[in-house]
Amino acid sequence: MLKTYLMVMLGGCFGVSARLWMSTAMQARWGEDFPVGTVAVNITGCFVIGLFAVLTASEGIWAASPLVRQAVIVGVLGGFTTFSSFSIQTLTLLKNGQLTAAVANVFISVLGCLLATWAGMLLGGWMNGKSS
Repeated sequence: MLKTYLMVMLGGCFGVSARLWMSTAMQARWGEDFPVGTVAVNITGCFVIGLFAVLTASEGIWAASPLVRQAVIVGVLGGFTTFSSFSIQTLTLLKNGQLTAAVANVFISVLGCLLATWAGMLLGGWMNGKSS
């Protein structure tokens, strides 16, 4: 178990670094009026997690051990973008015929995260002595 945690943490270091690099490069190129860096990171991460998950599954052409899959999917790609994890989980629910759960996951995740971010911003503003 300790080995798994260490591998995921190591992968996370690479993912976070890649996210910072890519997001910063995109923002430098396209400006900061729209979060193009974040969108690019999320879309890229979602593509890579889908590709990697299929290719490294037990029936995939590059079948990988559970440790390698966790290090890359949870560590590297989780550090790169959590949106990729959300996407693969939602598509897995759909693949397994769990339409209601998939739709609920989308709405609860998106609305819940937006509301939680807003609440955190309000609380942070209040703690900072500001009311916005």
